[in-house]
Amino acid sequence: MTTDFDINNLNKVFESRIRLGVMSVLSVNESADFNMLKDLLKVTDGNLASHISALEKCNYITVAKDFVGKKTRTTYTISDEGRSAFLFHLESLETMIKQNR
Repeated sequence: MTTDFDINNLNKVFESRIRLGVMSVLSVNESADFNMLKDLLKVTDGNLASHISALEKCNYITVAKDFVGKKTRTTYTISDEGRSAFLFHLESLETMIKQNR
């Protein structure tokens, strides 16, 4: 077993399963609206909103609002910075798994 892995390469922002889920959905879709994320991740409005806010504060996602009829639709996309950070996090996890087999 190799122990060269640096645990500091893991991004603390992605420790939450909900944030990890949001980033996973956004990394494979051009965008996702609030209801799509809520349904896919099976979380409450408030829970999702707080995690989205945390990702937005880190500039990992962007938020756009528009109207569908008279209703507001909030759509999220992954930013370039977010994509880079998320991919680095995933690669770090992969390295950790491979080194500890």
